[in-house]
Parts: sequence; C-alpha cells; structure tokens
Amino acid sequence: MSEDATPRMHATTILMVRKGGRVVIGGDGQVSLGQTVVKGNARKVRRLSKGGVIGGFAGSTADAFTLFERLEAKLEQYPGQLTRACVELTKDWRTDRYLRRLEAMMLVADKEVGLLLSGAGDVLEPENGIMAIGSGGNYALAAARALADSDMDAEAIVRRSLAIAADICVYTNANIVIETLEAE
Repeated sequence: MSEDATPRMHATTILMVRKGGRVVIGGDGQVSLGQTVVKGNARKVRRLSKGGVIGGFAGSTADAFTLFERLEAKLEQYPGQLTRACVELTKDWRTDRYLRRLEAMMLVADKEVGLLLSGAGDVLEPENGIMAIGSGGNYALAAARALADSDMDAEAIVRRSLAIAADICVYTNANIVIETLEAE
C-alpha cells in the first residue's frame, strides 16, 4: 500500500526490439490492484501518429492515456520528428504542475528511433535496439538480449521474452499485444 493507504497499481511488462529492419513493441494485458488481478486483457500497446509511431506504457492507465494524447499533439507539432516530440513532451512532463504528478513510463518507436520516456526527464535510446519497462521489464530485457543473436526475428523475440517474463513476474500475464513497424 502507498502512504495514503490506497492500494498500489502494479502492472505490466512492455518490451521493444529492433532487428532486421523491423521494430516491435509488445506488452502483456494484466492490471493488478494490490494483490488482485482486476483485468487480464488490457491493451497497453498502440499505434500513434496515424500509424507511424508505436508505443507502450507501464503505470497508471489514465496517466498513460494523458501522456499518449500529449505525445500525439507533439507529433502533430513536429511531424516526422519523434525524438524532438518526445523531448518536448518530457520537458512539459517535468515542468507542468499537473503533468509532473503523472505516474507512467513509455516506450515509443518509429521506423528510425526507439525511446524510453519517463517523468524524471529521461528520453533514452537503447544502445542495442532492446529496451523494456514495467514490473517484468528486467526479465523480458534479459530474455530479449539473450535471444537477440539467434535466428529469431524481432516479433518472435518479443513474444518469447514476454512469455518468459510472464512465467516469472506475478504482475505480468501471457495476454500479449504486439505492434510492428517495418522499415521502408
């Protein structure tokens, strides 16, 4: 429980893998409130910017939707410039009195770049094209790194890594949603 005696929302594993001209973001569907699973088929991965960007979130659902809406607005303001849009969103997230209370993390990607965004002001690009967030993120990240040099494609790596995370993390399930972008 948090300090105010409200059950903490635990949720999710989101994984991004870039390999072979594809970028894939996948996430599980479990939402837990305290020690109870309240939903098993939440959709935490989606397309943004008319399908040109994919993203996934970990944390409060309402907060994540607010951030996705803000990111959409930044992408309209800076079309084709995902990094710039994310930097501008993160600056707002850190300085706006309302936004800085939002509790979520996001992974977003277009055909060229993949980024992790946080309320701490982070806009991070993975060195090896693999990044994960959420309660099962480290399990999925380790699995994906181990599978990266295999013959598996990006989607297969994401699916297998999320399945491994679901077997280990009690806040992650095997209801996996995947979004993919292909290089042109």
